[in-house]
Amino acid sequence: MPSVATKLYSVFFKLQLKHRLQSRVDAAVDDDFGITSRPEESTAPANPSFSADGVATKDIHIDPLTSLSLRIFLPDSFRDPRPASAKPDFSAYRGYLPSAAVGRHAFARRLPVILQFHGGGFVSGSNTSTANDFFCRRITKLLDVIVIAVGYRLAPESRYPAAFEDGIGVLHWLAKQANLAECNRSIGSGRATKMDMERYIVDAFGASTVEPWLAAHADLSRYDLSSSRCVLLGVSCGANIADFVARKALEAGKLLDPVKIVAQVLMYPFFIGSSPTRSEIKLANAYFYDKAMCVLAWKLFLPEGGFSLDHPAANPLVPGRGPPLKSMPPTLTVVAEHDWMRDRAIAYSEELRKANVDAPVLEYKDTVHEFATLDMLLKTPQARACADDIAIWVKKYISTRGHEFSY
Repeated sequence: MPSVATKLYSVFFKLQLKHRLQSRVDAAVDDDFGITSRPEESTAPANPSFSADGVATKDIHIDPLTSLSLRIFLPDSFRDPRPASAKPDFSAYRGYLPSAAVGRHAFARRLPVILQFHGGGFVSGSNTSTANDFFCRRITKLLDVIVIAVGYRLAPESRYPAAFEDGIGVLHWLAKQANLAECNRSIGSGRATKMDMERYIVDAFGASTVEPWLAAHADLSRYDLSSSRCVLLGVSCGANIADFVARKALEAGKLLDPVKIVAQVLMYPFFIGSSPTRSEIKLANAYFYDKAMCVLAWKLFLPEGGFSLDHPAANPLVPGRGPPLKSMPPTLTVVAEHDWMRDRAIAYSEELRKANVDAPVLEYKDTVHEFATLDMLLKTPQARACADDIAIWVKKYISTRGHEFSY
């Protein structure tokens, strides 16, 4: 069973969440401004200098129409491994090492990219929250990757499919960044092709600029597609977004080149359906997020007048959801023992395995929904073990030396 402290946290958490959700149902949208008022959430400021944990962060906005924002987490992994006497002096840069300096030295290397989608039932949460910042830093260090945390639009002011569109929008933006960076490198080295020049000219008028951290360090090469390693990682409702993005990436095909989704991680996905599973009956009043409150969140998110628990965004087992499951990327699913959503997530993973997709399930005993990402549970042994296990599995698909890791 969960600890006494977890049970106490859960009681206060559910009271607060119920009040927030009900207030949004009673007055979903402010009449004057068209936005929902939200309580202050603890956020972590971006820090472009490497802090004590060796991770630098910065926030950017990539769509002025939707205010779509990203927080980029960059690990301090490109430090020169040579003895101090043989290293060049970069102390003047005070933290982040500019790409111009990195490019002149052999120790520079490219890092895989993980797109991360936070939780919050589609109605709350943030990519810059203290909890999400802590979790993303943990993943950045464990996997030695660049993590991009997506600040998608929230309901009820932005209902389905807004959050899902933001997810695929970030993937298209990432593909554009890869192409822009490659154009700049080609032009600078004098090996630009006619196609490079045409793309450079188009983007010069397309209000798009190269993101320097990604240009200098992201492993997104247009000339070597085998090394374009992008992983999706979704938390709770963010797992629903990640799964949607993976499906849309398959449909987009070469339109997203050079970005390729090599794997996805679904952490306690926010799935539901009209025909209840055993866990949905037995654990309906589960800790932190009970079924009644989650149904209320779905009502705030799904289109008005079109609410259904079997909506493709909610139920991964509805027929005709597409594309064929055999085309889906390797999918790791994390579930908690005391989470009423667990059985449907496990059933989806089973369907993927039937289609010969690498789709293991990691179930953690005595745990609750969001046990590895909720602020009050982040430092528990289960949360640390979960992050370690995710890192072991993901390394199979981002290793530069092949799939030498096993799970």
